[in-house]
Amino acid sequence: MEGKWRRLTGEEKAKVLRRHLVDKVPVSELCEEHGIQPTVFYRWQKQLFEGAASLFERQSPKKDRREAERVQALEAKLRKKDEVLGELLEEHVALKKSLGEP
Repeated sequence: MEGKWRRLTGEEKAKVLRRHLVDKVPVSELCEEHGIQPTVFYRWQKQLFEGAASLFERQSPKKDRREAERVQALEAKLRKKDEVLGELLEEHVALKKSLGEP
């Protein structure tokens, strides 16, 4: 498979990792079969284990609500900022027109 780069989907990567971890297929065999370098395989495995902890963490409803409120507040602040910028742009254009600038 030399010279052929193929991107595997997340689902495909998970299947490759599962075959190694559950079915005990050797890394060398999987890498040859899928045309990947062992370093790529081990990087996927590292990402899997680093991200696994987040699957087991629970957020409390209170924390979820606080986060949603924070997001709403930030969105409102962003809307206000956009409104102010729009007004300033209008004033800027009007001033340029009054001064005879294109």
